[in-house]
Amino acid sequence: MAEEIKKQEEAKDGQAAPLAQAPVNNAAPAQTIEGRNSAGFSDRKRNFKGRRGGGRGRDSGMPEEFEQKMIDIARVTRVMAGGKRMRFRACVAIGNKKGRVAIGLAKGADVTGAVTKAVNKAKKDFIDIPIVNETIPHEIYQKLGAAKILFKPAKKGRGIIAGGAVRVLLELSGIKNITCKILGTGNKVNNVKCTIEALKNLKRPVKQENKNNNGQARNLK
Repeated sequence: MAEEIKKQEEAKDGQAAPLAQAPVNNAAPAQTIEGRNSAGFSDRKRNFKGRRGGGRGRDSGMPEEFEQKMIDIARVTRVMAGGKRMRFRACVAIGNKKGRVAIGLAKGADVTGAVTKAVNKAKKDFIDIPIVNETIPHEIYQKLGAAKILFKPAKKGRGIIAGGAVRVLLELSGIKNITCKILGTGNKVNNVKCTIEALKNLKRPVKQENKNNNGQARNLK
């Protein structure tokens, strides 16, 4: 009995195998007319690279030469009739380390939105800083609200001697040698605003020629 069952299984396998392995030779080749197949679709591969444009109203981002650093981020609340509304406040500084720097302060529903708004605000308020021999041209004392800061020029190789948020802003401005002392509050936002005012009030050096009594310039050897 076992041998008969085995022969029947072998016979079934022998009949199913040709059906599974039989090649289809009667299939008609697809006809192409001017680069199109029988279904009417083109065989050419479409290249969609570069077709998609930027979103409407979106910013292209920061230029390559500018750097962005976070000064302060805080969660603030506003008491309303229905309760408290939580938001985030971000203070961002941007600069190219070549004498251009700016700060932006903005609020948003989340951290990313607040930072984006702060950067967009900072792009509109760039200031140019006069830099002489990698330092500021003269000493300056600035007071803004509760913030009081003293800046002094330093010799080459001295470095940036400053603390807190003031150091971050000076690094982005491109000043490499300076001495700074915070005399007032320790609030980061107020100190950064005071630093911006001090850099705005810096005067550019004017070249003066030595003149004799007749008002003519002397040629110095």
